[in-house]
Amino acid sequence: MAANTGQSSPDDAWLATLDEEVLDPELPIIDPHHHLWVRNGYTYLMPELASDLASGHNVVATVYAECHSMYRANGPEEQRALGETEFVRGQAAISASGGFGSTRACDAMFGNVDLTLGAAVESLLEHHIDASGGGFRGVRLSSGWHANPQISNVSHRSDLMLDSSVNAAIAVVGRMGLSLDCWLYHTQLDEVAQLADAHPELTIILNHVGSPILGGPYRGKDDEVFAEWKAAILRVSERHNVFVKLGAMPIRMPSYDGDRTLPPGSQEVAAAWRPWMETCIEAFGSGRSMYESNFPVQKRWCSYQVCWNAFKRISAGASASEKADLFAGAAARAYRMETFR
Repeated sequence: MAANTGQSSPDDAWLATLDEEVLDPELPIIDPHHHLWVRNGYTYLMPELASDLASGHNVVATVYAECHSMYRANGPEEQRALGETEFVRGQAAISASGGFGSTRACDAMFGNVDLTLGAAVESLLEHHIDASGGGFRGVRLSSGWHANPQISNVSHRSDLMLDSSVNAAIAVVGRMGLSLDCWLYHTQLDEVAQLADAHPELTIILNHVGSPILGGPYRGKDDEVFAEWKAAILRVSERHNVFVKLGAMPIRMPSYDGDRTLPPGSQEVAAAWRPWMETCIEAFGSGRSMYESNFPVQKRWCSYQVCWNAFKRISAGASASEKADLFAGAAARAYRMETFR
């Protein structure tokens, strides 16, 4: 998906070699998509998140995105994901102590529930809501699948979004007032439109601008992918119960040669992301579009400071009300964060 530094985990020392002046430092931000984990020898928990949050932007709150972190080691398989929800509640409590800055980190979260259980998910969802202390706002359906073996499948099956049991579970999610995050590939975007039509009262949040595939069999076909992706994004945007997250995009610059001394700055990052994100904002409007950091995944290629500066460069020409939506308002509405609405 993106040109990287050869690191499987972020290189904090490399990122620290570039320090930018923070643009529009007073603009309130809700980061609606980040993870916390200990993975592949890399730790990203509250101290590491707090360090990034302290890099100069006015991040008032964050939303934790499920990532199979801290699952229970024992017990019924369908209940093991409760460990992640319990973990996030603890991280939110640590943040609320004020000892890691003023940001209300993990103020809301979306978790993982096996939606193939159908209507039986209701009791599981109730357990997640209780375990979260009220911060549990929704579920993520990770259904990314492609027939080409060069592409890593997120899901083990091609029809997950359209499965009848999954749709029965999604109906329960909507009835309980929860939202559904969708992570999939751009080749599956029309399935999101079908899902939105089937559940018109459900708030659906499309992750990562619909994850255009730019590697594998699509390498060197950026223009072709962009045209296909854009047409599908326009179709999805016609469903007014769908929001879109702007982030987790490739960083491909003409100057990149695979061995950079300095990490990319926000001007380069904004140039790489602008066509995709502006297309989404134009299609969905600022009221249903929200910038996301996707940290620490995105941290393999740029710092938190640079990431949000890039977003601010992309929206430099937006009105004050549009910026308020893009950087906080849309996220607050999608995740029902009443304090920030």
